Amino acid sequence: MPLKTRLDKFNSRDGLERGRSKSIEAIWYLFKIIFFVSSLPWPYYIKAMVLRLYGAKVGQGLVIKPRVNIHFPWKLNLGDHVWIGEDTFILNLEPITIGSHSCISQRVFLCTGNHNFRDPYFSYLNAPIIIGTGVWIGAGAIVCPGVSIGDEAVAFAGSVVTSDIAENNMVAGNPARTRGERWRDRNQSD
Repeated sequence: MPLKTRLDKFNSRDGLERGRSKSIEAIWYLFKIIFFVSSLPWPYYIKAMVLRLYGAKVGQGLVIKPRVNIHFPWKLNLGDHVWIGEDTFILNLEPITIGSHSCISQRVFLCTGNHNFRDPYFSYLNAPIIIGTGVWIGAGAIVCPGVSIGDEAVAFAGSVVTSDIAENNMVAGNPARTRGERWRDRNQSD
């Protein structure tokens, strides 16, 4: 099908439930620019308060560094003592859950949005992301739509996570592949 015909059929609104009115989204965008995307080191408790104001579920002890881009805070659920590094992009067109004591390192991209490139209407293929407790996502990693990451798992820096990671597993590469267990049984010999 010619490109012009495909673009004429593309409708980016189909299949996306934004969750709030356009006016709430617009106000959130201003707050996001001031408190989150900014390089200013706003206190973490203020950022947590703003996220809660916009519908995010935020546990205690959130550490959220400057230049973090959160698309829809009302689709974000953060456990206790979550750490989110600089330049992280949370494109949460669908819900994203990050369990307690998890670390999302610098420049990580958590992406719940995708498109069906075989559909002439380029329909959405969005899916939530679930990150367990005690997880570490290394710098520059990408976590794709529909991925679940088990408790205590690790995605090494630069990994492209396209499928689920089992509990206690470490993954690396593009696409990410299992590299072993994070915590070996303490009774086993090395």
